Amino acid sequence: MTLVETGAFAVLALTTLAFSLGVVLMRDIWHSALMLGGALLSLAVHFVWLNAEFPAAMQVLVYVGGVLVLIAFAVMLTRAEEEDEDVEVAG
Repeated sequence: MTLVETGAFAVLALTTLAFSLGVVLMRDIWHSALMLGGALLSLAVHFVWLNAEFPAAMQVLVYVGGVLVLIAFAVMLTRAEEEDEDVEVAG
């Protein structure tokens, strides 16, 4: 492994770690879901780096494409109820 490859891997690993920490530490659920998408995509890049294209494609299609969309819909549906309650209290 050359120095450039080692540096690129270190940057990718730190990016994955930062996204993963963002999932746990974000207070807003929507931002946490977006961080989860970034963490899953960076994990797919790790798979590509290891010449495992099929697991990388499945990572993107199943987790980012399926699970994250379900999480996004759940977040949007639960947020609408919270906003309605705020309007009723103010009105």
